[in-house]
Amino acid sequence: MSAFVPLYERDLTIVSGKGVRLQDSAGRSYLDFAAGIGVNGLGHGDRAVLAAIRDQSRRLVHASNLYHSEPGSALAARLSALFPSRVFLCNSGTEAVEAAIKFARRLGRAEGRTELLAFEGSFHGRTMGALSLTWKATYREPFEPLVPGMGFSPWGDLEAAGGRIGRGTAAVVVEPVQGEGGVRPAPDGFLAGLAGLCRERGALLIADEIQCGLGRTGRLFAHQRHGFTPDMVTLAKPLGGGLPLGAVLLREDLAGRLSVGDHGSTFGGNPVACAAALAVLDRLTSEGFLESVEKKGATLARGLRAVARRHPGAIAEVRGLGLMMGVELRAAAAPVLKALAARGVLATRAGDRVLRLLPPLVVKPAEIREFLDALEAVLAGGAVESA
Repeated sequence: MSAFVPLYERDLTIVSGKGVRLQDSAGRSYLDFAAGIGVNGLGHGDRAVLAAIRDQSRRLVHASNLYHSEPGSALAARLSALFPSRVFLCNSGTEAVEAAIKFARRLGRAEGRTELLAFEGSFHGRTMGALSLTWKATYREPFEPLVPGMGFSPWGDLEAAGGRIGRGTAAVVVEPVQGEGGVRPAPDGFLAGLAGLCRERGALLIADEIQCGLGRTGRLFAHQRHGFTPDMVTLAKPLGGGLPLGAVLLREDLAGRLSVGDHGSTFGGNPVACAAALAVLDRLTSEGFLESVEKKGATLARGLRAVARRHPGAIAEVRGLGLMMGVELRAAAAPVLKALAARGVLATRAGDRVLRLLPPLVVKPAEIREFLDALEAVLAGGAVESA
């Protein structure tokens, strides 16, 4: 095998993948703990997903949203069975958030409800509506003025949120686990409390599960850990098995107040992507799969906390749920990512100092151990201290 050299993420040209491994154009192999930023939930080259893509592509690739397709209808029915709802299919997480924003405003318009509330640390996408709900100033400011009527409340502060949810609030948008914001799970009671406030004051609650949903936390939906039911759920990333696909799940009684033509998407519900998604859902809902994710997440968390105890000068905190973990460093994460890549391990960041770990849900315990050994060696080599 060729010797590894220090690399930044963008220096890599990935040419193939299998399971939890990727290979670059120079022939180097990597353990993938980024999973396409959470997209490759079943890893690379999953047989059932590839078979679904192959079979459907031979039958029908695209027909537009003017007609039903068998995979699109089947996927909508499957998602509705998992979360009682009407389903809108689109092409990405950002598009799902855009649709949810439009649905919330359309539903609240008659009562003068046009405002949406998100949270400090939030990330909901980069199109103009979704960007308006994304907290990071460096993402927003170059494109201002953005969509009016959007605001932010402190993360985890129920009292502060209560002071912001009022007669003009169409919806509150929240990630049960913030991803880009530093892999921050919602504090105990926060989401259930938000749901209560929204019900009391007539606002909708939208759970953005684009990154944390579909098995990532060890539950099919991340909100299931918190004892509340949102009015809408946005999904994407792992849904299409690597193909672009997003969805909004909208409570059935609310969907009846929308009209055909209120929103649309030419490519939404692409038959090939929907066929892949059905294979993904088959795997996620198979017996014991989510339990295995939770067990492997616990193994990863224990290992990371053990590494943190041995390197208190490098690691400030370990947090997360399931196989969505964040390691907050005491200095910049970029040198650690660079050193990990040199050892044949890929991961990503959430902000400047948080190492974000999103391995495929099919990762094996031995591969988790391999990652932990690589991280230990990188920290022992002073990657954080040299930042």
